[in-house]
Amino acid sequence: MTTMTRAHLAEAIYAQVGLSRNESAALLETVLEKMSAALEAGEPVKISAFGSFVVRQKGKRVGRNPKTGVEVPIQPRKVLAFRPSHVLKARLNPGQAPDAGSDDE
Repeated sequence: MTTMTRAHLAEAIYAQVGLSRNESAALLETVLEKMSAALEAGEPVKISAFGSFVVRQKGKRVGRNPKTGVEVPIQPRKVLAFRPSHVLKARLNPGQAPDAGSDDE
């Protein structure tokens, strides 16, 4: 199994859209930069039929060193969360009934 990379995505854009390789790479970089800037500003990014990216704030908490058992304070931080859409979930698990009561797309 190979990992999907920026180069793979740019090549797919080149093959399917018909832009030059440089234009395809630039388009991909623009899309990723816009998504990153929105997330950095605290805005959610929702891609229909794929999923939503949101930044969550985690509060200060006490963690524990697993080797020594010593308690260590963990500072507040932002984390990125992804929620797949129903469409993506259905593609990953064909033939399974969708979750009842979920509000994904």
